[in-house]
This record gives sequence, C-alpha cells and structure tokens, in this order.
Amino acid sequence: MEPKEKLVVIVGPTAVGKTELSLMLAHRTAGEIISGDSMQVYREMNIGTAKATAEERAVVPHHLIDIIDPDEDYSVAVFQSMATRLISEINQRGHLPMIVGGTGLYIESVTHSFQFAQTSHDPNLRERLQKMAETEGVEALHQRLQAIDPVTADRLHPNDVKRVIRAIEIYELTGYKMADYQHRAKHSPYDLLMIGLTMDRALLYERINQRVDKMVEQGLVEEVRQLLDKGYSPSLISMQGLGYKELVPYLYGEVSLEKAINDIKQRTRHFAKRQLSWFRRMPEIEWYDLSEKANRAEVFETIATRVAGKFRQIANI
Repeated sequence: MEPKEKLVVIVGPTAVGKTELSLMLAHRTAGEIISGDSMQVYREMNIGTAKATAEERAVVPHHLIDIIDPDEDYSVAVFQSMATRLISEINQRGHLPMIVGGTGLYIESVTHSFQFAQTSHDPNLRERLQKMAETEGVEALHQRLQAIDPVTADRLHPNDVKRVIRAIEIYELTGYKMADYQHRAKHSPYDLLMIGLTMDRALLYERINQRVDKMVEQGLVEEVRQLLDKGYSPSLISMQGLGYKELVPYLYGEVSLEKAINDIKQRTRHFAKRQLSWFRRMPEIEWYDLSEKANRAEVFETIATRVAGKFRQIANI
C-alpha cells in the first residue's frame, strides 16, 4: 500500500488569524498554501476577500487565488478537482500542502472526497428562481430551500444564490435533497492534520468589526465602484460576497455609507457563526483557542510542534 499524501488544513471563522498562522507554518515547513476560500478565486476582488498580500505571496507559494474573472463560473466540484491535483503536485515536490480558509463545503469536499452525483438541469426553473431572488430577495429564496431541505439551507448563505437555486432545482427535479447526492468518505484519503482556530465570541466580533473598518480605509468602496464601472452585475455570485453586496446600495445612493458598513459587520458576524457551526461537527479538527492575545505566539508554537511531530521528514522546526 502506497503512503497517503500529506495534507494540513487550517480552518476557523473569518478574522480569527488563519492567514497569520499559515504563513508562519509555511515558512518553517516548506509549505505551499492552497486557498480554501470561495471568493479569493476572483481577480480584481482583493480587499473585500482579505487575500494574502503580493509580498506574502512572493515569499510563500499560494494557489487558487486570482484564477477567474468575477463573471466566470466556479463551483465546489471545480475547486475539488483543482485542489486535489495541487495536493499531489505539492507532495511530489517534497513540500507540505496547506489548505487554508473558511468555506466549509469546499474544504470538506477535498478532505473527505465528496462524490457529487450528476443530476439534470432545468433552465426555465433556474430562471424563475433567479427572478424570485431578484424580486422577492435572496432571503425569500433561502426560506424556500429551508422548507424543503433544512440541512442544506443551514449550510448555504442566503447570498450564495447559485447554490441555493441548484439545491432547490435538485429537489424539484428528483424529489431528493442535495445532501442525498453528496457522499462523504468515512475516512480521509490523506495523511491529514486539521487545525481549527477559535476564540471568545465577543473578541472575534471585535476583530471582525476592526477588519471591516480597515478594509474601508484600504479602499473597499472604490474597489466595488470599479467593479460596477467595468460592467460586473450586482447579481453575479461574486458580487454577492460579503463586503460587496452591502456597498452596492450605497453606491447607487440608496443607503448611507454608515448603514452599508454596519450591514457588512453584522452579516460577517453571522457568517462567522455559521462557519464555526460547520466546522464544529467535524471530529477530525484539533481546536486551538486564540482568545488570550498574550498567548497567541505560544499557541502558534504549539501548533508548529504538532505539525513537526506528524511530518518530521519535511518540517524544519
């Protein structure tokens, strides 16, 4: 039996410190980072997606960042295929692949080899559901999914219109729920180490608020304005992302900047809560608490030692 390919995964809610930890580990383990974020794939969407900086990417190899335009299609199946190939290539180079991010479905599709059954499509149904989202709002569409498939609805953000529509479509065409079509392997195909970062909720929410303020200072409003000026529709999946969707009404003169910023903060806090709910049900994750700021470096060292213990032949710690 051939040895399994090595894989480190770093997960946790937005703003908890995943990027900081991954850069430190990558420096010290000949690591290469695979973004496990469904938004960082889009070009020209940099500030709102909290991508690693150009300087950070120059020092540590990063993958699945800036690979498509905002109006191009992307899916969990595409991510799974790309990430699986990258994991093999990085292992073959003698480096340590690290998936880092907070999109639970994307990450779990790789760590546990989700098998996505192929089902038929109904363009007319999709068009009707899209119009429903536009006229009645994404929350109404999400509530429709909640009524027929609450498990999938709890996993999908209301703004993730494309996948919400797909989940409804699967049910309408087959009578089965999306979850019935996603087979999760009992055991990971990888020599896997999953690290989860968490912290006190009040502290996390404070960090989220500070991050949003910093994004605005860095030019998030102008970033969204430029995307609109280039003709990217607010209805695109990419433009439904946190920080983008909320600023469109401001740029159209419909709400104040203060309200738009507060909406980003509130929805990001809700998103962080859903991220934690998703990852908490994965027994493979080893959790580390970053609530005590003074102990942050110590916790990172503990994690580094854990990685070194598991992957001694490549770790330089």
